[in-house]
Amino acid sequence: MDFEQWSQLACRDPAGFELMRREMIETMIGAASERCQQRLRGLQWRIDQVRSRSANPMSACISLSNMMWESFAGDDGLVQTLNSRRFTQKRVSNMAQVVPFVPRRK
Repeated sequence: MDFEQWSQLACRDPAGFELMRREMIETMIGAASERCQQRLRGLQWRIDQVRSRSANPMSACISLSNMMWESFAGDDGLVQTLNSRRFTQKRVSNMAQVVPFVPRRK
């Protein structure tokens, strides 16, 4: 379904929307590797908790956006992990030597 169909369903049948939303999430988690499924279920639980504790949908959206930014740029986030010496050393040891390209002069 596209955004408009989801939006119409949410307005017309909120319970049906919620059921389909949960089914879609479960389908996506089920398609992930066994190794990732437990972590995805835990993340979805956190998302559901934020949504249930929020006063309104906009509040939930802001809280979830903050949660994503924290995961990206906060302590132990993606940026810090990618810049960490531990990550860099692990990756570099598996990489080939890069030969610089020197253009020929005409």
